[in-house]
Amino acid sequence: MHDWFTIEKIDSETWVISEYKHWEQTHCYLLIDSKQAVLIDTGLGVSNIKQVIDSLTELPVLVVTTHVHWDHIGGHGFFDDIAVHEADAEWLNHFPVSLSVVKSNLLKRSCDFPKDFDIDNYQVFQGKPTRLLKDGDIIDFGNRQLMVIHTPGHSPGHICLYEPERGYFFSGDLIYKGCLDAFYPSTNPADFMRSVHRIRALHVWRLLPGHHALDVSADLISEVDDGFRSIDKQGKLKQGNGIFQFKNFSIHI
Repeated sequence: MHDWFTIEKIDSETWVISEYKHWEQTHCYLLIDSKQAVLIDTGLGVSNIKQVIDSLTELPVLVVTTHVHWDHIGGHGFFDDIAVHEADAEWLNHFPVSLSVVKSNLLKRSCDFPKDFDIDNYQVFQGKPTRLLKDGDIIDFGNRQLMVIHTPGHSPGHICLYEPERGYFFSGDLIYKGCLDAFYPSTNPADFMRSVHRIRALHVWRLLPGHHALDVSADLISEVDDGFRSIDKQGKLKQGNGIFQFKNFSIHI
């Protein structure tokens, strides 16, 4: 089980659980405090992430969903307490992409899956959340607090999570080193641009992305903002215009 996940400590109360063996290189984050633990996203669902969480904490766990895409909700079925932004909640009941397309994406590039993984039995999580989130909500779980920031664009209900006291910013699929996707029919490039611009004003000490490299400077936020704005100034912020390459990232529109 641990051969699939890579577990790294950010600080004494914060862990990142990564799936580096898959091309998506997803990151989930476990935040621990006195009363409760928060797990931000649950990854691909090809191995049991709850076993990892149970090895790190005995506290009750609230799963907070950055957005309802298959690679972020794969392990939701292992947990009972799930929060999601209200604009993405319906996708937990009726996922907007067919299972065959999801499986095709999962197998897009070869990787060393866990021995007990069977693609024929793979399913996208479907269920009801226990908590609906909206912009400005505070998730209080002891001495730690997370602010919910609604950042639509990659999905209608995409959220980022900001912990002001530590300067941690959990960016989901809004900001990371790699290709930022705004070309799917369910995405909105203009909303994506506005969301990035909005979070530029935050004081971020540590940027914690949903995919790929973890050694990411907070300056990447302003770089992505500038990138979107340059595309917009060219009049090309419309789906179908392809991939725009920048120094540390690209934007697919």
